[in-house]
Amino acid sequence: MTKLGFFNGLKAGMPIAIGYFPVAITFGLLAKSTGLSLFEAMAMSIFVYAGASQYISLTLISKGVDPIVIVLNTFVVNFRHFLMSASLNEKMAADKKWRKGIFAFLVTDETFSVLATRKEERLPLAFGCGVNIAAYTSWWLFTAVGHLIGANLPLFLQSAMSIALYAMFIGLLVPSMKGNRKIVILAASAALINCLFYWTNWLTTGWAIIVSALASALIVEIVYRRFDKKKKGAQHSLT
Repeated sequence: MTKLGFFNGLKAGMPIAIGYFPVAITFGLLAKSTGLSLFEAMAMSIFVYAGASQYISLTLISKGVDPIVIVLNTFVVNFRHFLMSASLNEKMAADKKWRKGIFAFLVTDETFSVLATRKEERLPLAFGCGVNIAAYTSWWLFTAVGHLIGANLPLFLQSAMSIALYAMFIGLLVPSMKGNRKIVILAASAALINCLFYWTNWLTTGWAIIVSALASALIVEIVYRRFDKKKKGAQHSLT
């Protein structure tokens, strides 16, 4: 069996890198239209490296939301990365903790899918880092390209690119909703709660997003747990 190394990981990560190309370029364009400098846009892609959260942050920045709220929102949206990294830790071969720390920072939804579905029982950390670095390099590099292109586009065209924000969210949400009623209910309830805050002005935009996400997750989980208990109770009574 061929030993999987760093360059094998780069090769396996190339489809992700290609897929990040349009999204990263769009982020760079939107960052430019929001008023971020090239350095700021690249810094966000290098140090935050979280597509959905970066897009949300642009909206919050444009509305003048408190930076603390933006950080909290990013934490909530990216909380799933703790679970993904913990899961991959069992898949990856033993290595030094600082190396695994860097590896965990670079994990995304897409790289997780590639690594978690590999047939090998254990994967070399070098292979995992190759996959991650291919995606990571594509993300920050094309963020810069998008920002530079945006500097040469007419203002009306830069503004029109804001539709990409909604397109990205739909693209992330719809595949998850297929065949999963729980996610459909979760998304719908979060939207309704957020609309309530929007029309009543009870909370600012940033806090409304955080509270809507947490409240919908809590409500849906409680409802599903109660439903499962009733279902198990009915099955037990039948037996």
